[in-house]
Amino acid sequence: MIYQIGQLADIIDGDRGKNYPKQNEFFPEGYCLFLNAGNVTPNGFSFEENSFITQEKDDLLRKGKLQRGDIVYTTRGTVGNAALYSESVPFENIRINSGMVILRCHEDIVDKQYLYQVLKSEHFRPYFKKYCTGSAQPQLPIINFSKIELNIPEVATQRRIADILSAYDDLIENNRKQIKLLEEAAQRLYKEWFVDLLFPGHEHTKIVDGVPEGWGIFRFSDKVKIMSGGTPKTDNSNYYGGEIPFYTPKDSGGAFFAFQTETNITEEGLDNCNSHLYPENTIIITARGTVGKTTLLAVPMAMNQSCYALKSDEINAPYYLFFALNQEIIALRTMSNGGVFNTIVVKTFDRIHIRIPPDNLIQRFENMVTPVMELIKAKTKENFALSEARDRLLPELMSGEVEV
Repeated sequence: MIYQIGQLADIIDGDRGKNYPKQNEFFPEGYCLFLNAGNVTPNGFSFEENSFITQEKDDLLRKGKLQRGDIVYTTRGTVGNAALYSESVPFENIRINSGMVILRCHEDIVDKQYLYQVLKSEHFRPYFKKYCTGSAQPQLPIINFSKIELNIPEVATQRRIADILSAYDDLIENNRKQIKLLEEAAQRLYKEWFVDLLFPGHEHTKIVDGVPEGWGIFRFSDKVKIMSGGTPKTDNSNYYGGEIPFYTPKDSGGAFFAFQTETNITEEGLDNCNSHLYPENTIIITARGTVGKTTLLAVPMAMNQSCYALKSDEINAPYYLFFALNQEIIALRTMSNGGVFNTIVVKTFDRIHIRIPPDNLIQRFENMVTPVMELIKAKTKENFALSEARDRLLPELMSGEVEV
């Protein structure tokens, strides 16, 4: 049966009034998690970087507070990410920001797990794109969102479909947990050797002015090439829809490796922009918007002007360089022009100094961490394959082509 989304759920906006939190009212810990764009991803919630408000501030806000079972949907900027506030989410008090809405399902018509699977699927994207407004900053107004039509089976069938698709989600989540443990192990090894200075042979190495003997201190920009990107003209359709992933800050989800992007460009598009095609294991750092997010390219990609690509001819150890850069991220963010995480420019890298150990120690670290990083890469790739298989299955289940 055909329903509009506004018939399937109450669509609840966030509080946009005079009490909306200001930048100085956010804290790294607190009573109520106030969602940011990075918390709602194509794969549900992510809590890598969180902002909280106090209970007093929470009490002043009228709308936009989550209840268990609610679906969060992003409606501005990166439109179309969804997350389900299930019992497994470890925060009791959560509010949405002004670029999101809450869907509170009418459960006599639609199962919340089913609607969540539909909303986050690639199958649904063509539906909401037709209802978006704006180009530079896409938006999905509530009045438009509420009118999107979906063909909804009976609730019992919805639940069976949701159970099948949730099995894929469980596999993805299991991989995510393993990836997180592997990432923590790699980061821990870097910190032990190069921050705490407990590297192999440290017992026999003198420390001179806080630096082990034989190590050097260099400007980051003296050791690393800093390369910029560019965007093909957006009004030329010949430049878009090709096979070349085009990385932007929207793709910076916090993963160590980038496999795919929201936008792809053509060879003609690449030839008509200021980006090169950067090879695998190039480090990308976001310079505007969400500043200071780093990732390693798992496949060759181009990028826009809001990112920098980093490669070193002298340090032939991309994983070491990746962790060394991440160690400096706090400093990079603090030094970004215009205040809090506003932008990074090329000269920012001139003011960053890094400690460089001897080549043999760097290579020893690289040899130890490479199997871990390759396993992270493999599991990340497997998750993309599982997501694609799940999204291909959804329309087949909905149409009855695959029996449930």
